[in-house]
Amino acid sequence: MSRLRDDFAALVAAGERTDLARAALEIARIGYPTLEPDPWLQRLDALAAAVRPRLVPGASPEAAVAELTGYLFGDCGFHGNQQEYYDPRNSYLNDVLERRTGIPISLSVVLIEVGARVGLALEGVGFPGHFLVRVRGRQGPLLLDPFFGGRPITESELLARYRAFRGADVEALPRDALAPTGRRAILGRMLRNLLRVHLDRRDHERALLAVDLLLALVPDSPGEIRVRGLLYEHLECAPAALEDFRRYLELAPDAADGDDIRERITRLARTAATIH
Repeated sequence: MSRLRDDFAALVAAGERTDLARAALEIARIGYPTLEPDPWLQRLDALAAAVRPRLVPGASPEAAVAELTGYLFGDCGFHGNQQEYYDPRNSYLNDVLERRTGIPISLSVVLIEVGARVGLALEGVGFPGHFLVRVRGRQGPLLLDPFFGGRPITESELLARYRAFRGADVEALPRDALAPTGRRAILGRMLRNLLRVHLDRRDHERALLAVDLLLALVPDSPGEIRVRGLLYEHLECAPAALEDFRRYLELAPDAADGDDIRERITRLARTAATIH
């Protein structure tokens, strides 16, 4: 586990200059420990090479992105996996490229990375509950939904989605709902999706890998440290669980579950003393 975390941490140390595709393929090593990134990076290169002749020099960003989405989601058949949304393969970039199916954020990564290879600047938008992509067009920002074929999304549709997600009848979208999402934040959202999926599947080993990579991005996040401690405890790694629980209480001394965590520390310390 430490080798994977070290490799991932080395990549994301570049901040917003992080190679998004390569870092996403490091995340895929959660499911495929021996995965080599180069063949999958070459697939992204091949997609870009195929769409490049379709792009007219001097065309507007709107026209260029229409060609790009038409190729990826039309000709190539990339699509959102509505039937098995919580399949972890939807979050592993190699699987998304192989199966041409995924969830909003993984399909967004494909769109962003192929766009970058043909000189089209696209950015992620961490819209609540459903990741989007934005291109800065000549007529203003254009939002796209890769889960549904890369089609443009209107402001009224976004407002309806926001109301449905938040359960509130707001009059307008809050400004942060459409804020651009940087590369580290994209990777964090991918990891949180995977963590939730693996926890739901009770795949504690892979959940532990996911939260460990997440903590390479946000090392002092109390919530993630707590989750990792609970996973270590479940996997009977008492010293590591103790370390995480103690760190959690340092970062969140007034946590609502503080008494429960202190009881766990007492029990684990007793167990560790018995073993040693």
